[in-house]
Amino acid sequence: MRFQTDKTEVVALENVSVDIQKGEFVSLLGPSGCGKTTLLRIMADLIQPTSGEIKVAGKSAKEARLAQKYGIVFQSPVLYDWRKVKENISLPLEMTGVKKGERESRVDELLQLVGLTNFQDKYPWQLSGGMQQRVAIARALAMEPEILLMDEPFSALDEFSRERLNEELLSIWSKVKNTVVFVTHSIPEAIFLSDRVFVLSPHPGRLAAVVDIPIPRPRKQEIRQSKEFYQLISGIRNIFEGV
Repeated sequence: MRFQTDKTEVVALENVSVDIQKGEFVSLLGPSGCGKTTLLRIMADLIQPTSGEIKVAGKSAKEARLAQKYGIVFQSPVLYDWRKVKENISLPLEMTGVKKGERESRVDELLQLVGLTNFQDKYPWQLSGGMQQRVAIARALAMEPEILLMDEPFSALDEFSRERLNEELLSIWSKVKNTVVFVTHSIPEAIFLSDRVFVLSPHPGRLAAVVDIPIPRPRKQEIRQSKEFYQLISGIRNIFEGV
């Protein structure tokens, strides 16, 4: 992926080739500016690559987007302050013409899934940052997408809230079982969440390594204190030092 500026051409991504399996949870890990979000946006068909292609089950990213195979969670929850929690979650269903009774039933399921049933009539500004992101996750799952793309959704939260939401996200994923591509610059977060971690080098972004995470599921916070967890952190840090 190349971007043309007034004075020069910037190479954001170069020679990146990955295969992601159905139902897999993978993270795109790297420092700021390495092209993680750019790669995610290409996957989502929000921008077009300068060269190369994205295939989703043999079809183009555009075909996948039009078939509503994607749910996207951004770094900011991007909720409508004038709509209650249940109305924010319901928005994609309204926009696609789902009937009211079916919408309400689906929203009830999603509220229960993300643990916000008691907050359905609150407005976003009445919720904590973590709760707002849970609303955003529920909204992204409203159309039952096969693929959930997440762009550093917890980076603005404090460490304690972030770790708690990591665990809650895995609980949600264990029930939904869709494919997740998660962008992060946190090595512990990537290890805790993922089946595999795609390590991107600093600018321009290249695929430096693919790291398998053999830690069994389900995962709880206690694994962060294990020898295996620290060894994985050390291994990935060594990869960054070598690129």
